[in-house]
Amino acid sequence: MKILEILKLDKIKVEFTGTTKEEVLNEIINCFIGDPRVLDIEKVRNVVLEREKIMSTGVGNGFAIPHGKTNMVTEMISAFGVLKNPIEFEALDGNPVNLIFLIVGNENEVAKHIKMLSRVSRIMNQEDIRSKLANSNSSEEILKIFELQDSKYSELS
Repeated sequence: MKILEILKLDKIKVEFTGTTKEEVLNEIINCFIGDPRVLDIEKVRNVVLEREKIMSTGVGNGFAIPHGKTNMVTEMISAFGVLKNPIEFEALDGNPVNLIFLIVGNENEVAKHIKMLSRVSRIMNQEDIRSKLANSNSSEEILKIFELQDSKYSELS
């Protein structure tokens, strides 16, 4: 599965009003209000926020990958955000976060969920990619960066 199969242009945010972890997570989850693939937005919100309470998904280097699984989505969904003003995210390295990739999968597709987390992590582990994304000014520019990365990596089995 490739990133562009789950990340769509209208789910990429380059402007946030929130200044805290919870506010920003709520903003990115709000991208799915009215999305027909989401059966209950509040349950999706709860799954993501509850997962975050267990352990921060701020993996380091300014990147966080909040995620969760629920049967309140009909298929895996994702959103991506670039924060011009990094926020405290309780990241593993203690540094603030400015790049967020949200993934919500269906409870019945655990392997698919883990493979996507792995794919996103591998791409976001590259400093040049993080830098390009952080300096992007439009959703279109960000989508093109992910499209190029998708073409570089063979399909996950």
